[in-house]
Amino acid sequence: MKTQEIFDQFVQLIKKYVKDVQKLETATMETKIIDDLKVNSARLVDIIINSEDAFDIEIDDDDADQIRTIGDVVNVIEHKLRVTAS
Repeated sequence: MKTQEIFDQFVQLIKKYVKDVQKLETATMETKIIDDLKVNSARLVDIIINSEDAFDIEIDDDDADQIRTIGDVVNVIEHKLRVTAS
């Protein structure tokens, strides 16, 4: 799965958690999930769980603690998919 595909799928996944959905139209890898998209930290846990289900991966606590931006999530998912495929 390519980086852009992961990014696009993740953006679709978080739509229901974002207060201002229009901000997703200009989202980049550097977009901060909590600060820019106004997702609260409890919802970030839901997003991580939903990402695990959507991509059929497991995101451990250490990786989850490092997630701040959309790019952080995309990188974790990309890494987990590579490890799983190996």
